[in-house]
Amino acid sequence: MNSIQFDSEAISPSKVVCIGRNYVDHIKELNNEVPTSPVIFHKPNSAISNTIILDSCEELHYEGEICFLIQNNEIVGLGLGLDLTKRNLQSELKGKGLPWERAKAFDHSAVLSEFIPFSKSAEKLTMKIYKNDLLIQEGGYDLMIYKPQEILKEISSFMSLEDGDIIMTGTPKGVGKIQANDTFAGELYDEGELLLKVTWVTK
Repeated sequence: MNSIQFDSEAISPSKVVCIGRNYVDHIKELNNEVPTSPVIFHKPNSAISNTIILDSCEELHYEGEICFLIQNNEIVGLGLGLDLTKRNLQSELKGKGLPWERAKAFDHSAVLSEFIPFSKSAEKLTMKIYKNDLLIQEGGYDLMIYKPQEILKEISSFMSLEDGDIIMTGTPKGVGKIQANDTFAGELYDEGELLLKVTWVTK
């Protein structure tokens, strides 16, 4: 089982539950419709990684996201992640009305930071994602269509969350293609205070 670090302890999530189309500007940049309820999909444990592995056969896109660790159906941890997407394949599948798993749930497609304990309100959380030292994505709670507690309630209404599962809350605008030797850095803030910083290197 693949694992993440939470408060210096190895945790093996059973799954990563992802929220699509949760930022209006990102919806617009992909020419999608604004959803009337959360768009939910998931990635299996085999998707979890701390390294970006570039697939030479597919165009791979990054999507930076604020992530939460769940225990006892509550948010207990906070981290950052990249939801990796095979964009051309996703567009093809969507065009045919088919599920996204081949484009979203492949091995190493959930690139995650370490997680830190978090029990405060999420209302002041923001993140920044840099690619090769250039700021490419910025967003947080204020820009989310569906807020973390709404997301947790919606998921729990039809799917059991196991202790250690991860929720990825969606990506703001600025997604794009990953290329060989790209370096990504993520920063997570609460009320402007830096809580977490992570660097991911493309292999």
